Amino acid sequence: VQLQAFGGGLVQPGGSLRLSCAASGSIFSLNTMAWYRQVPGKQRDAVAIVLSGGSTNYADSVKGRFTISRDNAKNTVYLQMNSLKPEDTAVYYCYAVIQSTGRAPSNAYWGQGTQVTVSS
Repeated sequence: VQLQAFGGGLVQPGGSLRLSCAASGSIFSLNTMAWYRQVPGKQRDAVAIVLSGGSTNYADSVKGRFTISRDNAKNTVYLQMNSLKPEDTAVYYCYAVIQSTGRAPSNAYWGQGTQVTVSS
């Protein structure tokens, strides 16, 4: 199983970006999916999470600006980021809990990270 993230880049303050992350490989069940972010020297923090049933939760710092969604048919999770601020600058990682076969336990997987830089 692999997670491949796309969509990072450089954007001006107040701008928007959309991240996507596709899971591939042997996937029986795709459970919790999430986005985390990390800046150098700090821990990786959760930004947004979406459960298999569609329930979502957000870090206080991004509420009202970011929206997480998923397309189960495409095994993909998205993060729409609006009204971006310089403090949103970080490497963004996607995360998913995946059961690869009906008899296998669920495991957590991380994408490779994509850089988001918010600067004028």
